[in-house]
Amino acid sequence: MNQYTTIGFVCVQNAGRSQMAAAFAEQERAIRGLEGVEIRTGGTDPAERVHDVVVAVMNDDGIDLTDRTPREITPDELAACDVVVTMGCSADGVCPVTWRGDARDWDLSDPHDASIGTVREIRDEIRRRVTALFDELEAGEPC
Repeated sequence: MNQYTTIGFVCVQNAGRSQMAAAFAEQERAIRGLEGVEIRTGGTDPAERVHDVVVAVMNDDGIDLTDRTPREITPDELAACDVVVTMGCSADGVCPVTWRGDARDWDLSDPHDASIGTVREIRDEIRRRVTALFDELEAGEPC
């Protein structure tokens, strides 16, 4: 892993998938003691609040997102990331031409207006992918 790595999780509304990914990434960072990992999250057109169903399924896992607020992420913030992960939500154009890092699209279903069972499946898939990303970082694999 680089001395310092910045990961950005981006979605249109920053009210579901990217919030879950950022929360799981914060958890992985703490468990693995990777203080050199900075985590950013934001949206291209942020919602007013995190989706209620997302808050509920994350509470099932002991993660409280009630105090999170969707925010816009700027091109400058993205340019400073080593890895940018979009959530499959047509966040076109989020990576600047001067991109210096790794851009990935996880192509996940939108939890907004989905059943709680479906959102749990999305949550579990996000957890698996975040864990795999941190496994790569720890192994020193290029991101």
